[in-house]
Amino acid sequence: MTEPQSKPHDEDPALAPSPAEATPAEVTAEDPSTTIASLKDQVLRALADAENTRRRAQKEREETSKYAVTNFARDMLTVADNFRRALDATPKDTNDVALKNLITGIEATERQLAATLDRFGVKKVDPLGQMFDPNFHRVMMEVDSPDAPAGTIVQVLQSGYVIHDRLLREALVAVSKGSSQTTQHIDTSA
Repeated sequence: MTEPQSKPHDEDPALAPSPAEATPAEVTAEDPSTTIASLKDQVLRALADAENTRRRAQKEREETSKYAVTNFARDMLTVADNFRRALDATPKDTNDVALKNLITGIEATERQLAATLDRFGVKKVDPLGQMFDPNFHRVMMEVDSPDAPAGTIVQVLQSGYVIHDRLLREALVAVSKGSSQTTQHIDTSA
């Protein structure tokens, strides 16, 4: 049997280098100024791409570390709510020393939890008296309130929280319908 003869590199057109894969010596033979400009452009684009990738990775690292505790903080908000509910449910004027000590302990624990949340960038949003903002509040009901303009938050049912600059939990609020006595008078005597 005869073995197939291998063709030399120069004879097989499929194995020959393409013009894009040409060696620098072959490219420079054509037009040196064009080649220099092209290579300079490629280097600048590669450097810009590397810098953009570095910046993007740094920004992602910063955001990851900044918002890493988001899910944990969201779960801790129910604990903070329960401390507040416990304090609201206790009588304020009591002579029982044990109950007073219990209330003092719950208040201290609530303050410590709030300080810990604050240390990680979690802040309570107090929207009472502000205008309704759908980015931070959820309307649960509308109430008649003659002394507040329409859309003003007159009651906070559940506090809202932000972590750094992002919403963690929206506040559940009641807003004013506005004064029921203010009616629009239309002149029909024309």
